[in-house]
Amino acid sequence: MPEDAAIVVTPAANPAGLGLVAFGLTTVLLSLVNAGVLPPGGEGVVIPLALAFGGLMQIFAGAFEFKLGNTFGMTAFLSYGAFWWWFAFLLLFAHNGWIDISAAGPTVGVALLLWGVLTLYLWISTFRLPRILFLIFLTLWVTFGLLGAGAITANTQLTHLGGWLGILCGTLAMYGSFGIVTNATFGRTVVPLG
Repeated sequence: MPEDAAIVVTPAANPAGLGLVAFGLTTVLLSLVNAGVLPPGGEGVVIPLALAFGGLMQIFAGAFEFKLGNTFGMTAFLSYGAFWWWFAFLLLFAHNGWIDISAAGPTVGVALLLWGVLTLYLWISTFRLPRILFLIFLTLWVTFGLLGAGAITANTQLTHLGGWLGILCGTLAMYGSFGIVTNATFGRTVVPLG
């Protein structure tokens, strides 16, 4: 190779842009149902979105984060990608009579609380990450807590409150994706992420 030849290394794309928008958009749509803005029958519209975008695209993002060596991003995106698949399969299987959850009692609510526990422990790691991630995970673990408590107690007010907070959480995630994609495209900080 000639002495004056330069080697140009192109940095890897940031998979968090994809993962955050997949999470955020799907979360906003389901949260609009949980908040009572959209009808409960709207969950049927969420199912394919949860499988194709919220689930699959976050799983891709998590795999790409693994390749980059980002333990937090890998764990978060793979976990919430799996969450969306769990949610979609739960609805599909229950509504088509493949599983019977009529006697499940508080089990779905407890599952949501456990997702809240996972989110709480991930939130602790965001203390060293950009503020946008701190806010996303803060609003998400509280959302899971409200939705879980609402499901356990059959309290629609808690579910609606969880829905409104979920709308905020999903919007923050979409903003985070917007910032990552815009800043990468412009090669400088255009959208602040903290």
